[in-house]
Amino acid sequence: MSTMGIIFSNIYDNNMGELTAMRTSASIPFGSRYRQVDFVLSNMANSGIKSIGIITKYNYQSLMDHLGNCEEWDLKLGDGVRFLPPYATGHTGAYHGKLEALQTAMPVLERSDADYVVLSDTTVLCAINFRLVVEEHIRSGCDITVIAKAGIANGEKIQHAAFKLSADGEIEDMAVDYRAPEDYLVGMSMFVIAREKLIEIIRESVPRGKYHLERDYLLPQYNEGKLKIHVYPFHNVVMFNDSTVEYYKNSMRLLDEDVRHGLYRSEVPIYTKVRDAVPTLYGENGRTPNCLVADGCHLFGCAENSIIFREVEIEEGAEVRDCVVMQGAKIGAGANIQYAILDKNVAVRPGTRLLGTPEHPLIINKGAIV
Repeated sequence: MSTMGIIFSNIYDNNMGELTAMRTSASIPFGSRYRQVDFVLSNMANSGIKSIGIITKYNYQSLMDHLGNCEEWDLKLGDGVRFLPPYATGHTGAYHGKLEALQTAMPVLERSDADYVVLSDTTVLCAINFRLVVEEHIRSGCDITVIAKAGIANGEKIQHAAFKLSADGEIEDMAVDYRAPEDYLVGMSMFVIAREKLIEIIRESVPRGKYHLERDYLLPQYNEGKLKIHVYPFHNVVMFNDSTVEYYKNSMRLLDEDVRHGLYRSEVPIYTKVRDAVPTLYGENGRTPNCLVADGCHLFGCAENSIIFREVEIEEGAEVRDCVVMQGAKIGAGANIQYAILDKNVAVRPGTRLLGTPEHPLIINKGAIV
């Protein structure tokens, strides 16, 4: 039994606002030192998956820079990990959905000798052993396995597939783009499927204008009794970063020690690009209560309830609360910032006041001076 992986790097870019103006969703910084792609790539590497295709559309230079030759994940770029840009199939526009995007991977899928394929987005963050999922998929005898999480649905509309399960784990109902009740499990945009079956689905669906895996294929095929779906319940911490609001809320969740321990687990470690830096320097009045702080910072003001990335400078008298401050940001003396996401290399002038809300965090674009 062998398994390959396919990673979608751009599927939800339109929902991420300015955070994806110059990068893919996959390369959005998260948790003071990681990128979102680190989670799924680490999960695949930890599960023994060495052949991985990363489907891209545009703005993926930062993703390539971050991954480098993939040595931090004990993988090899070009030999095991491949970028699959649109020009591989002559497609230059935005993908409408996963099935259309998978056309880019067809040459890799057809040449591979893998028995199974793990498909995953980069916006759903967790630490999971895909090997266990593949083994359960085989035992189930189903056509496709969907990894799903309980406790996410709350009656509001969700863009992922949702499933109601019986006491013995059988699917009683399936819905997509639906106001799922609380007893439904929400799909995590992670799937296991036989490689030959996936090739068959792509060939049958895309020429007929069926581009969305869940909405255009899984749901109608399930309703017609033509597809056997298995749901693999996941029981640890999951973060759905499908929008800027969710990204902000999940960043703030990292300040909870129990959440951090559930997301970063020693048995399934999350790797990232190694950057050596000096320890963070605190001034006489520098304080960071309830913050995650990376290396290389100069902190002479106050940061509270915030995520602070590498090489951030907070000058004397500045106050930063409930914020995500990305690498290289500089906050001038006396500035006051709350409920904001400062992208990389933002410069905030002395005395500036920036105020968002928890429901609508203020986003300052990469490299902006405010």
